[in-house]
Amino acid sequence: MRRIRISGGGSSALLGTSFPFSSYTKCPIKPKSFLKLFPSTTTPIFTTLHYRLITSAQHSSPSSHVHPTPQTELPISSGGDGPNGYPIKDSKVVLKGMRYAELEKWVQSHGYRPAQALMLWKHLYGNNINIWAQCSEELKGLNKDFRKMLSEHAEFKTLNLKDILTASDGTKKMLFKLEDGLVIETVVIPCESGRNTVCISSQVGCAMNCQFCYTGRMGLKRNLSTSEIVEQAVLARKLLSSEVGPISNVVFMGMGEPLHNIENVIKAADILVDEQGLHFSPRKVTVSTSGLVPQLKRFLRESNCALAVSLNATTDEVRSWIMPINRKFNLNLLLGTLREELQSKHKYKVLFEYVMLAGVNDSIEDAKRLINLVQGIPCKINLISFNPHSGSFFKPTKKEKIIEFRNILAEAGCVVLLRLSRGDDQMAACGQLGKPGEIQAPLLRVPSQFQAVLEAAA
Repeated sequence: MRRIRISGGGSSALLGTSFPFSSYTKCPIKPKSFLKLFPSTTTPIFTTLHYRLITSAQHSSPSSHVHPTPQTELPISSGGDGPNGYPIKDSKVVLKGMRYAELEKWVQSHGYRPAQALMLWKHLYGNNINIWAQCSEELKGLNKDFRKMLSEHAEFKTLNLKDILTASDGTKKMLFKLEDGLVIETVVIPCESGRNTVCISSQVGCAMNCQFCYTGRMGLKRNLSTSEIVEQAVLARKLLSSEVGPISNVVFMGMGEPLHNIENVIKAADILVDEQGLHFSPRKVTVSTSGLVPQLKRFLRESNCALAVSLNATTDEVRSWIMPINRKFNLNLLLGTLREELQSKHKYKVLFEYVMLAGVNDSIEDAKRLINLVQGIPCKINLISFNPHSGSFFKPTKKEKIIEFRNILAEAGCVVLLRLSRGDDQMAACGQLGKPGEIQAPLLRVPSQFQAVLEAAA
């Protein structure tokens, strides 16, 4: 992996698009800070460890581009692969970082039969025995020598539970401390119908800088490893199933942009749906994305899990403001890709997520444009009430207007869902996860036509 810096006069680079901070941002940070860029598998994304401010005198227009220059290697996830390709931590193999076939091969490399690997897998993940082992002492019924080998050569645990916060509606927010001291958040959302959901994180922070998202204020710290992703679901079941009931659904809608960490997310999803283990239904494991088109294509071709696309606007102008990823992959490219890719997916529907922002994207005209935008795409539309957080200048759309918006979509034949806010009194609701530090991602300049609306709502 390469580390990338910005060279030249000092414009910012966001997914290959540059613009002066002075023209587009309100960024209360010190001028001597600077941007660092980290490439993903195909697309460079910035992480807000530091920023460098510039003045408008340095650039006359936002079209000035600065090309990143390669520097030295800098990994953004902890751990790594050993010489045989197994995930390694402190010279031990990380069990929850392997698919079953990899685990079986590793067990055999130590002289044990495949049947032992299957028993181990079931002790790690099996719903029928409900152990979800976190150490070798919990491997009841396994061969003594096999358990000893595992205690010497295998790592069971990558997350440390820091706290569990309970909201007034029963939503649980789990805070996990990672080996490097960073903290991630996982949310368990109980439902009276029995459709209990765990919302898991895929990164520490997020590089997308969506203007309505609290996690986006953090910038990106690093990707989560496969095991750090999988263990969130494991511990949710192990620690909370007796209290909230069986957890049937997984959504990759916690901290981070899942497809920016696509390698580990696809691998984690494979582990979650394995029939011998956790056995979540692929249609009940939903991976959400802000719209990274190349990775989206790969996900649809390699995974049977469900896809959610965070849309949130009906024009490129608005979406490029509230979701800067749109400057790289605009609505036409994003939706055109979905139309093309879903032609080969039998009985598959994408879920469009649409956060309702008062006076920004909730007009009657927006509803009509949304109907036209999704034509020809097998889909459902999920309308989400905006969940306020500190530093945000957006306000939630009133309930009556959300209902009106929904009715327009439904009358046009769209399948429409309403997502109720859950856990907001513990900052556990959609868009509220994380804890931004002193240095935060920049707030982009509000387009002139929305300034009065947002000022009135302030």
